[in-house]
Amino acid sequence: MALSKIQPASIDLTANYAFTGTNSVAGLDYAEKKLATVTASSSATLDFTSSIDSTYNIYKFRIFNLHPATNNVSFSVNFRDGSTAFDATKTSTAFYAYHTESGSGSGLAYDTGKDLAQSTGVQVLNTSVSNANDSGVSGELFLFDPSSTTFVKHFLSTTNNMQDGDSSEVFHIAGYCNTTTAIDGVQFKMSSGNIDSGTIEMYGIN
Repeated sequence: MALSKIQPASIDLTANYAFTGTNSVAGLDYAEKKLATVTASSSATLDFTSSIDSTYNIYKFRIFNLHPATNNVSFSVNFRDGSTAFDATKTSTAFYAYHTESGSGSGLAYDTGKDLAQSTGVQVLNTSVSNANDSGVSGELFLFDPSSTTFVKHFLSTTNNMQDGDSSEVFHIAGYCNTTTAIDGVQFKMSSGNIDSGTIEMYGIN
């Protein structure tokens, strides 16, 4: 395909331009489309209960500055497998790293308190999230082939937060929903209190 060029003189550089459609890279067979946005406003949970189907192989959730109402809480996810409850059986693994603002402390460790073994409870994605005015939790979660009726449903998450006000803490979570029933819903919440503000976007990827 020939490279098309636009002459600078033909563009008003003071104007605003918008581009629509999917993001794609030629030759890589990759396309990403935004499907939903949920914005918190003193919300107990942030739920995605539609558009998770066989249309896409991967569903990505982008998490932007979720600010908890309560200090020092955990941020978690759970999955719905065809019923009305978010209680899919999960097995997972977890590790984290942290570094304090003063530089006086740091660490890298496996976290046995955050992994699951055939549990229907929530999967913790990050801990000790501060409710300081400038704090919150951000990151991404990937859910793979949720509509498969043959295989378990794998998920991966990386999130970072200002840990209770004085350090950066990144959590890496990986696991699977141990079911051959389709996953059709995803729910995010804090361990206590509401989510004051913040946004989660869901994208479909093929």
